[in-house]
Amino acid sequence: MAETFYLTTAIHYPNGKPHIGHAYETIAADVLARFHRQMGRDVRFQTGTDEHGLKMAQKARDLGMTPRELADEMSGHFKSLFETLDISYDRFIRTTDEDHYRASQAIWKAMEANGDLYLDRYEGWYSVRDEAYYDESELEEGEGGEKLSPQGTPVEWTAEETWFFRLSAYGDKLLALYNDNPDFIRPESRRNEVMRFVEGGLRDLSVSRTSFDWGVPVPGSEGHVMYVWVDALTNYLTGLGFPDDTENMARFWPADLHLVGKDITRFHTVYWPAFLMSANIALPKQVYAHGFLLSRDGKKESKSAGNVTDPAALVEAYGVDVLRYFLLREFSFGQDGSYSAEAIVNRANSELANSFGNLAQRVMSFIAKNCDGTVAAEAPVEAVDEALRARVRQACAVELPAQFEQLAFAAGLEAWMQAVYACNAYVDEQAPWALRKTDPERMKRVLATLCGCIRDLAVAVMPVIPTASLKILDALSIPANERDYAALSSTDPSMGTIIIDSPKPVFPRLDVPAVESA
Repeated sequence: MAETFYLTTAIHYPNGKPHIGHAYETIAADVLARFHRQMGRDVRFQTGTDEHGLKMAQKARDLGMTPRELADEMSGHFKSLFETLDISYDRFIRTTDEDHYRASQAIWKAMEANGDLYLDRYEGWYSVRDEAYYDESELEEGEGGEKLSPQGTPVEWTAEETWFFRLSAYGDKLLALYNDNPDFIRPESRRNEVMRFVEGGLRDLSVSRTSFDWGVPVPGSEGHVMYVWVDALTNYLTGLGFPDDTENMARFWPADLHLVGKDITRFHTVYWPAFLMSANIALPKQVYAHGFLLSRDGKKESKSAGNVTDPAALVEAYGVDVLRYFLLREFSFGQDGSYSAEAIVNRANSELANSFGNLAQRVMSFIAKNCDGTVAAEAPVEAVDEALRARVRQACAVELPAQFEQLAFAAGLEAWMQAVYACNAYVDEQAPWALRKTDPERMKRVLATLCGCIRDLAVAVMPVIPTASLKILDALSIPANERDYAALSSTDPSMGTIIIDSPKPVFPRLDVPAVESA
């Protein structure tokens, strides 16, 4: 039985249409899912929308809609975008799904049975925008003297009867978790932040609301709905069939990776493991909190700030593979990064069009034009050929996978790009167009060597640019069973007959839109 890998994104809050930040996280997760599938693992990849809470209820009221109508409309926008972005999820979960209500109430009952839930009165500061409670000591003062959360969002004083979760009882257990499992929270900077927070002492957490009814009903407590983060975090279990599908739970839980934005690190690394400990459910293996994607003016995009970019418009302007490649290549994952039209176009033209795309196209077109689309190399392999194959194999089968395992996408793609450059240098040095006249057999060996390298390059980068890679592999007539990472070590197409089938350019050169360049 294949090794399993269960990967989730945070579920996205659909109080507005998706923006580039949602695309960034989901593309990164999709690249990981595709990568692990190519590594031969049985992958489960889940994303979706988080549809309950006061923020959704207020937004729907402002629009003259019911919360369910708003959720249906906006969730549809997210699903449509993910289809455009070529996202290969196994389940798109909605917290309004019927099975999610069952799962949320099941974990609630488990926490209650453990003695960790009690009824009391809550008075304190609450941010509707963050759907989060804050201590007085965490608040900041705005320009007008108003109180703001650490995220800079407005807070309001809330007082109502609620259920509380005994979070204070889990401080020592959480610190032991972090110390015993240093990779539970990554990157390390996020881990340090969380440890300082927990070391400062934990207060019990209000986990129900009575001031609105848009949420999962608390079992046995009429008028109470669950705090949105209790139900939102439980989605990771719902997708595996909890509590009914014990076989699927045993197969994929605990999750290998929760991929989330750094602004919701606390919910996933403090609240979530405490809930799971209380319910006697195994903890996820890792939470990775990535940085923000910033616009060209250095600001985080958000629906509330009104500075969002439509990712579908970027796909229309530059292509889905270009956008996917740029977002993982341009800056280190885990850190904040910025983007602009100029940066996207420059990266796409220099690396995809002029380097990889041009390499594949000129080699395959040469074979199609000068060799009737077929190359069977019989001349011996020379040292220079072996050196190139070894360099490309090292980058594609060793360096890129090792970096992707650690979510170091930019470093993995840099190793891959250096191999592309090596192939282009080899083409120029060996000059097959000249060998065609002076040494046709040597020309065939050069072309076969290049085709083997292009195959390796296309396979290695396929999780990032799946459409372009498939077109190149199809043009090379590479069998379907030779398109994973295992094939890079076990087969070598430069030793057999190469058949080229209708090669076409896959990366047209791009221009910066006039409005952006201005």
